[in-house]
Amino acid sequence: MGKAQRVNPLRNLLAGGVGGVCLILAGHPLDTVKVRLQTQPKALPGHSLLYQGAIDCLRKTVTSEGLSGLYKGMAAPILAITPVTAVVFFGYGLGKKLQQKHPEDTLTRPQLFAAGMVAGVFSTVILGPVERIKCLLQIQAGAGTTTYAGPTDCVRQLYKQSGLAGIYKGTVLTLLRDVPASGVYFLSYEWLKDILTPKGQSVCDLSAPRILLAGGMAGIFNWMVAIPADVVKSRFQTAPDAMYPNGFRDVLRELVREEGIGSLYKGFSAVMLRAFPANAACFLGFELSMRFLDWLSVRH
Repeated sequence: MGKAQRVNPLRNLLAGGVGGVCLILAGHPLDTVKVRLQTQPKALPGHSLLYQGAIDCLRKTVTSEGLSGLYKGMAAPILAITPVTAVVFFGYGLGKKLQQKHPEDTLTRPQLFAAGMVAGVFSTVILGPVERIKCLLQIQAGAGTTTYAGPTDCVRQLYKQSGLAGIYKGTVLTLLRDVPASGVYFLSYEWLKDILTPKGQSVCDLSAPRILLAGGMAGIFNWMVAIPADVVKSRFQTAPDAMYPNGFRDVLRELVREEGIGSLYKGFSAVMLRAFPANAACFLGFELSMRFLDWLSVRH
């Protein structure tokens, strides 16, 4: 099991920021594909869907918008990623520390899961509005409209129309997605690190390829849990305010009634294609940054 480390907000901020930027750079193109697949309208009678799948969406996006089209909406998560990842890793460390009677106590797997859920709660405060802005910019680019000039203009218009409620629309769904998924995320990462650590060696000295494998698989496990809530969230956050008067329950009913239970797994292939490299990059960036900071502290 993973041993809890002393919570250090500054180190978490710096290392988490590096990990988060690595995650966005590696994963945003397929995140754009995922959101466009999740939010595309139902096909009209006699017509086919705009996108037939992840590869088709990827091809059409690059053909019509160039490679830059895959990075639409990236400014919002990049700008927010340092505080988000700092809060995530701080929340995880705090969740572990709160369950320890002594600093060197080894946590059980249920305790690691609980600590991961704490991280999910912490991150939602920032991720809620970031996800709202990102999704609006991603589908705007796909539709060829220019409602919002960029993230700042999007925030300004949303606040002018609906106040803070407009910016935080869908935050409850972000919470429902991230709390259980974060529990699975960190639990599986710690579990895989233990499995991949050679006998007689410390998990703290795990090689880069093994960190990449553990982080990538943790990302896959995370999204296997998160994707149904993510589909509902993306649809709800990009819909006109009056479209679903009863909130996300209306979205869920509409999706299941019109498109079946399989609709809750829209964008599944894009999510899975993105999950491994993005989260592998995130954890590698975080772990290497933490080792560098440890080295600096010893030097000084």
